[in-house]
Parts: sequence; C-alpha cells; structure tokens
Amino acid sequence: MDRKEHDHSENINTKKRLNIFQVIGSVFAAGLGVQSSKNRERDFKQGNIGVFVLAGIAFTLLFIGLVIAVVHMVLQGNAN
Repeated sequence: MDRKEHDHSENINTKKRLNIFQVIGSVFAAGLGVQSSKNRERDFKQGNIGVFVLAGIAFTLLFIGLVIAVVHMVLQGNAN
C-alpha cells in the first residue's frame, strides 16, 4: 500500500461522527432553510445519510403535529 492509499484509509478510520445535537441542529436549520454552508459541508463529510433521513422524517412529523395542534387551539378558541 503506498502513502496515498494509507492516508486515505487513515482518514476513513479516523472520520469524526456527528453527535445527536449536531444532527438535530442541522436538520432543524435545513428544515427552516437557514443551514450554513460550513455545517452543510461538515454534514456531508461526517454524517450518515440514514440518520439524517430519520431525523428529517421525525422533524417533519413534529412540525405537522405542531401546526395541527396550533390550528386546533385557534379553532377551539373561536368556538366559544
């Protein structure tokens, strides 16, 4: 194995993983459309697509649930 291959395999093995707070922050920022390019690049280099897909689905479901809850409260307030 030459030096270039060795460096590449070392980079793969020492690749930092994102913690749960970084994933949540990235998904939240991306969902709102305010993700910085620095964080986006970090996510593509260190992130796992499956984690982001699951977090994105969870964020979407929570957002829809929040919108439904707010609409329900507003409609209940108008009924009185």
